[in-house]
Amino acid sequence: MAEKIRDIAHVSAVELLTPVLDDTVRFFTDTMAMEVVERRGNSAYLHAWDDYESFTVKVTGAGTSGIGRTWLRARSPEALERRVHDISSLGFGEGWSKDEPGYGPVFHFTDPDGHPFGLYYETQRYVASDATRPSLKNQAARFPGRGSNVRRLDHVNFLARDVPPNADFVATALTGRASEQIVLNDGTRAAVWYTFSDKSYDVVYTRDWTGSQGRLHHVAFATDTREDILRAADVFLEAGVHIETGPHKHAIQQTFFLYVWEPGGNRIELCNAGARLLLAPDHEVVTWTEAERAKGQAWGLKTIESFHTHGTPPAAEAEWV
Repeated sequence: MAEKIRDIAHVSAVELLTPVLDDTVRFFTDTMAMEVVERRGNSAYLHAWDDYESFTVKVTGAGTSGIGRTWLRARSPEALERRVHDISSLGFGEGWSKDEPGYGPVFHFTDPDGHPFGLYYETQRYVASDATRPSLKNQAARFPGRGSNVRRLDHVNFLARDVPPNADFVATALTGRASEQIVLNDGTRAAVWYTFSDKSYDVVYTRDWTGSQGRLHHVAFATDTREDILRAADVFLEAGVHIETGPHKHAIQQTFFLYVWEPGGNRIELCNAGARLLLAPDHEVVTWTEAERAKGQAWGLKTIESFHTHGTPPAAEAEWV
């Protein structure tokens, strides 16, 4: 059996679209404890305190909410070359760009559902200022000590009109490995969790009930502990941020979670997922059935209706319907 190549290092950054740019930026600075590191045109670049990369989130003003580009870092120049070849051979490549701060050449492409991605290797690491320089030299910046103190980007959950083509694309073109999945009674894969590293997952594809393409379910950011998430719930409550569900624990992946909506309408998750690693090189995909999903979350909390119906951009405004 040929050895499985793992050419993607991690999901490095994500672009969120918002109709209320200033409010969304304040959400990330005040309640998520991120730092604005650059502004370009109608976009603000923000950095999570222990991200080695120059930025973690790009927030762009737009007519509606939704997800823009998701960036992936390749493991090496050779890995980048292999992935560009395979993505292009499948017809999803769009060409190269040098438009983003901190990145070298970025190869633009889409997944089968139309979500835009950027793949690169060359990067400039975050350089702390006098105000953010840490005492501990093995972290990118000092602990901010405000809001929810999210450490880094954890994963992205994409909505897709049809999950299998997108899941297969991640497995083949991006060399991801599946960790868990939901299979309906008719045999349809309704959701698949993929990892590029030893984390339990980095990207997720969930079936979009509206039949739309290119939409977002949520973007997740990692905290250090469950207690951080409990405190974050109080922070969001005091700030008037809409708390959708949680704090609680998922059955799938066992992620401790809190879901909120940022002012632009995009769903944001705070999670503590780092305790569960996939160290087995021959990990077998865990499959969940409809009956098992109907039991709700790990401790019995039923999944609320909006978790299945809310996505961004709103279905009526999605460009790809």
